[in-house]
Parts: sequence; C-alpha cells; structure tokens
Amino acid sequence: MKGFLAFALIVVIVLAATNVWNPFPNLWSWVNRSQPLSEPDVVWQQRVGGSPKSVTIAGDTVIVQQRTSVEARSLSTGVRLWERKADWVAVAGGDRDAVVAVGKLLVKGYDLVDPASGAVRRHDGDAIGVWSYRNALLDVHCDDAKDCTLTAWEPRGAKPLWTTFLEGVKVGWLADNPETLGTRRLATEQVDPGAAGPEQMPSLLGLPVDGRVQIVDTATGRMVQESEPGENDKLVVAGGRLLRIGARSADGTCYFTVVARDPVTGQEVWRRAGVNLRTADGAGCAQRQGPQGGRNVLVGVGPDGREAILDGYDGRLLWVGKEGEKLLAVDDRYTLARSADKRTLGGYELTASAARWTRPIDPKGGAALTPYAAVIVDHRPDRIVALDPRTGRELATLRSSAKVLAVGPAGMVIGDGRDIGYVRFAGAGSAPAGPDRPGAGPGSGPGRGDEPGSGGPTCAGPKDEVCPAPGGGKDG
Repeated sequence: MKGFLAFALIVVIVLAATNVWNPFPNLWSWVNRSQPLSEPDVVWQQRVGGSPKSVTIAGDTVIVQQRTSVEARSLSTGVRLWERKADWVAVAGGDRDAVVAVGKLLVKGYDLVDPASGAVRRHDGDAIGVWSYRNALLDVHCDDAKDCTLTAWEPRGAKPLWTTFLEGVKVGWLADNPETLGTRRLATEQVDPGAAGPEQMPSLLGLPVDGRVQIVDTATGRMVQESEPGENDKLVVAGGRLLRIGARSADGTCYFTVVARDPVTGQEVWRRAGVNLRTADGAGCAQRQGPQGGRNVLVGVGPDGREAILDGYDGRLLWVGKEGEKLLAVDDRYTLARSADKRTLGGYELTASAARWTRPIDPKGGAALTPYAAVIVDHRPDRIVALDPRTGRELATLRSSAKVLAVGPAGMVIGDGRDIGYVRFAGAGSAPAGPDRPGAGPGSGPGRGDEPGSGGPTCAGPKDEVCPAPGGGKDG
C-alpha cells in the first residue's frame, strides 16, 4: 500500500510539473477556506493577505485596502486582478468611471489607477492631499505652508476642471481625504462607515487651517469666504450654507443656537434656537465634534427630547420622531428609526411623516443607509438583511455574524477577519436606483413649508443640489 501511494504521488507531481493536471491550487484553496461567511453561501469567498482596512465596490471590481498594499478583485468571481504597494487608498468615480488613487506614507504625490487593469491613468508627483468623490477628485499642492493650490478633476479627466489658491491646508500623515468641516455619518458597529462608497462632491467645501475655515464653491472653484469661529462656536458647512453653532452654558445645561449664512453674501438665511446637534459632550459646552447627519441634513434633538432632521439649506424640519424613537441612519432622502420599545424599525422618506415600511428588529440591532440599500444587522440570531430603502423589499437575507464592508448597485461585500465574500441582491438587474442609475434624480421632494409633505414646489428630489431654490439660490 505504501509503495502504491508513493507511486501515485510521483505521478501527480509529474502531471503537475508538466501542466497536464494540477490539483494543488484547488486543494490549497479548499484547505485555506474558512467556514462559509453566511447561510445561504456567498457567490464567492476569498481570503486576503491581512484584515482589510477598507473595501470599496468600484464598477466591476472590489478594491481591498490592507495595511501596506491594495488589491483589486473581480466582482463576479473574486479572483485577484492586481496588487501593488500603498499606504493609503482613495476611490473616486461612480459605477462607470471609477478610479483608485494610491500613495505612500509621507511621500508627496499619487498614482491614479484603473480599477480593472491596475494601469496608471495619471501620475502626480507633488500633491499632499486628495479628496475622492463620486463625481470628482480634488488634490492640493503646497509650495509652502501659506501657499497652496486646490485642483478639481473629473474622475478620469486629464485636464483640471478648475484651480484655486488657498492660504494653507490641514492634512495628516496620510493624504487620503483630509478633514473637512461637514457632517458625520450615523454609524453602527457591524457596517463599515465607508460601505456606501464615495459620496457626491458637496456644493461647498469647508477646509480648516490655523483655526479658520476656507469655504470653496466646488462648482466654480472660487473661495467664497474665510471665517473664524468664536470662542463658543462651531463652524460647519452643510447644505450649501455656513452654519455657526453656538453653545452657551447656563443653569447647569447647554443652550444652543444655529445660525446659517449665505457664504457669498454673508447674510443670515435661517436661525434655530434650542436644537441640540450633539456637538458638545458635557455641561461645559465645549464643542469638540461636528454634527451628525447626511451631506445636506443634520440630526438634532429638540427641547422636548424628540430627535429631528434639519434641512441645512433652509432650516426646515424634514422629519420629527415620536417620543422615544431613535434615529439609526439618515441620508438626503431616507431615514431609519427604531421605535421606543426598541423592537420595530421604520423606514421613512423625508417627504412624509408616516413610515413607508416597518419590520421587527432586535433591541441591540443596527442599521445603515447606502445609495443602493438599507442594511439591517440583527442579533439572536445573527442576521444581515438588505432592503430597498423606499419600499422595504428584501434584496438579501443572510444568517451571518460577518461585517458589511461595501454595498454596490447589485450586491454587497461582507467579511470576517481575512475572509471576504460577495452577496448578490435578488433581482440585481433591477437594483434600487442609486446616484448613477436611472430613477435616482427627479422625484417628489418635500414641500417648502416647515413640515415634510406640506405641499409646495418640488424638484429633483428633496436635497438635489442642482435644484434651483427660490431667489435663484443654490439648493443644498
């Protein structure tokens, strides 16, 4: 028997060496594969070199950033397409024009790489910072600390859209997406904060430098204002407005006032008192963090303790929760809120006060919104559910304790440790409308009154930035 096994092993080695038949790659793949990430099983499951720092769906590829490298995998098969050394990664563009900016720690410049082939489309040797959006990529060059140039590009463009000069810019050790003064996403533990992929470039960009804020109009590249916060103020750019959030300590509590100004004229546009945007974390009222919300909406708490969503452009109340209701996720069109008894999740459109759909949720469950799906992470048992945010229709239901790493128009990537896998949505050929898909633009928006659905002119969805506002302004 031993002689037969030795002979068989020699035959297999000879066949493998001559490329006639090689069972070793498949055998190693079988040995190396951990238990399935979910039930039902994922379309494909692969083990990467290390725990991913970020995962992004870019067109027909999955971009996986690790500690010192980045790799691209086929969205349909999971096969690795290319790999290269990189300390930071920023994905820009949409489903059809995605690009990957990669660079190294403390080294100026970046390469703009094609996600499918890994070929360098454009090289920059001097940029110290890069901001990546769904419809643009920005980079900044500095000749010295007080002389910088901000440049905007189409994701795959070869010529700048515009260039403007800045009196310095604040960047960190890594050059990808330095700090801007916008809103913070509501987060849940089992969904990666970057799962939604790159966002649309905001109409205004607030760049901090030396305690001041430089505000750039991203349509023209013009720096429209430079502002400095007061001692008790927090400056935020949201909804096409400069928001000055004031916090005053008195009577053992904090009193808040939000004043929005037009960045071009400096005139006050709206003001709200008594709304706590959760920028202060103590009775001393020191505001150490930005408000939560979406690009153009802000999440706050009213004097009666109910959570509310404010329109950053005109200060309207787009949504007000019931007593005890808790917001779990919000974007410019929808919100997900958990009931006071913590057992029901409601999906709301910012055009209406009543929930469009409801479903049970574990009291410790979480939720997130992306352009393509609402993701619910439940417990007891562990479960991941992807829904159409407008109708509540189930796109995928999995028994899994994995983390949701990225969500695209036809499916999502989940992962646990070094293992990642792709889940295809039901009816993926008719995935929910997203930023690059038909149906994502014009739609019914909330009325121009103080409450959603009050009637009034609508255009291009509740918060579409190209929607003209009364008086010729720019709707955030």
